[in-house]
Amino acid sequence: MRIVVALGGNALLRRGEHPSVEAQRENVRRAAAQLAEIASGNSLVIVHGNGPQVGLLASQGMSMPEDERFPLDVLDAETEGLVGYLLELELRNSLLGQRVCTSMLTMVEVNPDDPAFALPDKPIGAMYSQADANTATREKGWTMALDGPAYRRVVASPKPVRILQIQPVRWLLAHGSIVICAGGGGIPVVAGTSGSYRGVEAVIDKDRSAALLAREIEADLFVIATDVGGLYLDWGTVSQRPVRRASPDALGKLGFAAGSMGPKVEAACEFAIRTRNRAVIGSLDDIGKMVAGTAGTAGTSILLGQAQIEEGPGDIDVRSNESPEPIT
Repeated sequence: MRIVVALGGNALLRRGEHPSVEAQRENVRRAAAQLAEIASGNSLVIVHGNGPQVGLLASQGMSMPEDERFPLDVLDAETEGLVGYLLELELRNSLLGQRVCTSMLTMVEVNPDDPAFALPDKPIGAMYSQADANTATREKGWTMALDGPAYRRVVASPKPVRILQIQPVRWLLAHGSIVICAGGGGIPVVAGTSGSYRGVEAVIDKDRSAALLAREIEADLFVIATDVGGLYLDWGTVSQRPVRRASPDALGKLGFAAGSMGPKVEAACEFAIRTRNRAVIGSLDDIGKMVAGTAGTAGTSILLGQAQIEEGPGDIDVRSNESPEPIT
């Protein structure tokens, strides 16, 4: 199969973990071992997140004079290189030279009139208490929002329109390489009237870019690997239970947080609708099972059709026409 894997930034640097290079290297090593399991016999493209990493670099830059701080598009490029290097190195080590692996900087065009520029909702960087978040808003001018139990900085996240390096990606796949690209959603650029491009202050959601990429290269399967086991109804309550399979229409009736699970669901549903192929959301540790499509064991499969599935204890199938229970 031709598989696109969107690897979450929080899977590479876990929540609350010290953001050292060694911590990230260890998490990347674990991720590479999982990805190596599905590389054999498949054509593989990996798109990684960068929320924790780009936020860290932006925070470090605040100690510099304002005219010496790097804008977000440059920091996006830095994190593509940082995480791409670690991933490529550990994948090469895991595969012991059996496959070529290539990481590449990728520019992604966005619409300069995208309403997201006025409504930042993409969390980046560290977790803050409410008091520290208020201080960051007052002293740094950041927009802060709740992300789970704590606050994080949120920035503009426009939708990807076009991947500028799509042809090199296709060439590399045709020649047998595993490709790491569009890291952090890619470097956001807008087109000028003369055909030139310029970078903009934003962080594109990597799941949306990965879904666009998956459609462009005609992927057979789109996997969103994150730090949770899949989609859940009534998340965070005593009645929470996993959704094992769902249709895009059914998921569209549910509410998911704009800065976290929302873009994942949107990206997976759009891929399934446009290609009629399967998308799956789940834990990186279960990636082999998700790719194999083992029913009821791992992740949430999103696909068209009304075929019945086998449900495990506590599971729920939301592909019926009944009104689904709300997400809390």
